[in-house]
This record gives sequence, C-alpha cells and structure tokens, in this order.
Amino acid sequence: MKWTAAAEAAVKRVPFFVRKRVRARVEAEAQAAGRPEVSLADVEATQARYLSGMHSEIKGYQLEACFGPSGCPHRAADSTRLFERLETVLKGEDLLGFLRRRVAGDLKFHHEFRITVADCSNACSQPQIKDIGVIGACLPVVTDEPCSRCEACVGACAENALALDSKHESPAIDPARCLTCGDCVTVCPTGTLAAGRRGYRVQLGGRLGRHPSLARELPCILDEEQVVAVVRACLHLYKERSRVGERFSRLFQESDFDNLTRRFCATAV
Repeated sequence: MKWTAAAEAAVKRVPFFVRKRVRARVEAEAQAAGRPEVSLADVEATQARYLSGMHSEIKGYQLEACFGPSGCPHRAADSTRLFERLETVLKGEDLLGFLRRRVAGDLKFHHEFRITVADCSNACSQPQIKDIGVIGACLPVVTDEPCSRCEACVGACAENALALDSKHESPAIDPARCLTCGDCVTVCPTGTLAAGRRGYRVQLGGRLGRHPSLARELPCILDEEQVVAVVRACLHLYKERSRVGERFSRLFQESDFDNLTRRFCATAV
C-alpha cells in the first residue's frame, strides 16, 4: 500500500521493536476505511489506539526473523524449521500467563521474552540485543581439491579472513576473523572450499534501555536440536528466577553461560 512521505517519516519514529506491528496495523485500518494511501493522520490515529491498548497486544514473547518465511538471500543456514520449532516451544511455555502472575499492572512489550533468528552473519534482526539471538553459520574448510587460485574466495570475504599467496597452495582461513557466513564456499568454483559444518551461532543476554548490554556468544556452532535445547534451558532459568518481569539478561549469570558452554560446546565446533 502506498504511504505519503509524512506518514513514512512518522512510522520511522516509532520504536523499532514495535514498528512492524504498528505499520501493519496502520495499513489494515487504512484499508478497512477504504483509503487509497496511508496518511500522517492515519499513522497518528492508529498509534494512539495502539499504545492505549498495548496490554491487549502482549502475547508473552517476541519471535522474529530478518526475512521470515521468504528466507534470507545470504543465508548460511535454512532456519525455516527451527523457527517453527521455537514458536512451538514458546507457545508451550505460556509466558503470557507467567508474566501476568509476576508483573503488577498492565503488561508492556518490554516485558516479553525476545528471540530473534538471522539466517546469515549480517544479522539484520539484531540478535545482539535480544534475550536469545540465533545466527545461521557455515564453517568453511579446505578440501583436497586443487585450487585454481582465482581468488574469488578472497574477494567474497568481507572480513579478510582468507589468504591466498605464494606461501599457500590453497586458501588459508584465519579462524579469528571468520564469521562463518559461508560466502567463500558459495563462490569457490573448484570445491577447494566446502561447508564443514552448517548450524547456528547462539547469543545470550542482550538488551537495550538505559543500561544496554550486548549478548554473549556461545563459542561453538550448534545444530537445530542443540539450539532448541539451549532455548529450553534459558526459559527454565528465566521462569525460575524472574519475580517482577525482569529482562533475561539481568537474571542470566556468568556461571550460567559457563554451564551452557560446557554442556553444548563440548561436542560442537
């Protein structure tokens, strides 16, 4: 649906974590009213109704992805099935009922438990500031296939994690720089670079607000089953410790991170 410039500018001022919901609501209400385009007045009217009735929009959790069912064009892993499984886990935990028992007064969006999934290392869904962030990963490995020295992999790597010079017959990968995006694997024409492991990076305990904190990343690549198990473990900690709807990052301790690392990274990459 077409938006006026003023309407677009107004919706961009809405906090990013509710912007999608507000935008969808504005369009739905404008269409229901038979308007050919969304105006500034539509945005202001919908926003006022939305904020006054915010408590009725709360479902206890937020689960988001960069591109949703359409998939990421740069995906390192296909998270379609994982996303569906995480939705099932979150619904089964009855986080809305839990928050209603813990929080005095109306619930607000900042009370919800937030998980976001990104299929590639660009991480458009901002996993670094969510309770749990999941990022698709493809770990490149060097095979025995002869390298043509075309340098396509070097050109594709935005992190300068690959070297191909007179000292190397095949590409040399710097693990400290590699973000496991898999771009080098995609462009390699000879199969010299291949996917050693596909899975997910998991980041825990991020938040914005007056005292922001970036999430910490488990030092391994996890498969789908492991990601679901990590999420279950974190939800268990959250429900066990939350008293007034605190953010997960304020409840998640250093020892919890260490325990999850030992539990899930011992047999992972």
